[in-house]
Amino acid sequence: MHKVVIFAGIIASFAQGELFSSDDARDDWERIVGGTKAANGSVPYQVSLRIWGVRHFCGASIITPRVILTAAHCVDRLKPQYFQAIVGTNQLRAGGKAYTVRKVVQHEKYDDDLIVNDIAIVFTDKEIEFSSTVDAVELNDEPVEKDEELLLTGWGTTSYPGHLPNDLMQLELKAVTYDDCKEAHKTVNAVFTSQICALTKAGEGACHGDSGGPLVREGRQVGVVSWGIPCARGKPDVYTKVEAYMGWIEKTLIDDDEDHWMYIRRRKSNRH
Repeated sequence: MHKVVIFAGIIASFAQGELFSSDDARDDWERIVGGTKAANGSVPYQVSLRIWGVRHFCGASIITPRVILTAAHCVDRLKPQYFQAIVGTNQLRAGGKAYTVRKVVQHEKYDDDLIVNDIAIVFTDKEIEFSSTVDAVELNDEPVEKDEELLLTGWGTTSYPGHLPNDLMQLELKAVTYDDCKEAHKTVNAVFTSQICALTKAGEGACHGDSGGPLVREGRQVGVVSWGIPCARGKPDVYTKVEAYMGWIEKTLIDDDEDHWMYIRRRKSNRH
């Protein structure tokens, strides 16, 4: 059995009416391996998805005042009424504001065996109030080259296993080419061109609880935390490539309300 692990702190399931799967992963996670504490307010787009608004299970990112981006495996079979999005804080146990969820849209071709098309959009019931500590991240629609510097943030584990931290962590990574990533994982799991990989060295990387969180280049989100070898074993971590899903994101947002997509377009035009 391959040791491929999706980096979720809680794997939700509604089989036989249960909220959690039999894979009891709930409290066995801590934070990004090898990272440092993120400064308060430095990652205003960071979201903590929490069961009942209390128990963190995945990261996510704000992309418009009413839209959040995350991984499909984070919300797979999870009904909107069972979780909330908390924004505006770097601490899991203090601060922030909770928003209830109106609707979740997973990519229709998400495959939990291959872990591909691992992307989903969460629509909040109410508009998120922006401030100095709450804001949307711009989406990247340009190629990422080898060794470009990327920033990962999340509340994932520092060891395998561990416990959830209170503080949001960050880690600087470098982009890995598709060919190098595919070679690194050839005996483990398929890597697709719709994914992006990142690595620094053994002892640094994503871990459980980081799933769905943002990988960012110069203020623009390039990836969504998807899967890897637990944890920080020197293999590249694999992220859903935002650039590859811009068409899907556009369609999903417009199908709900064209204003969502117009907001993203305005942000991009203002940058230029």
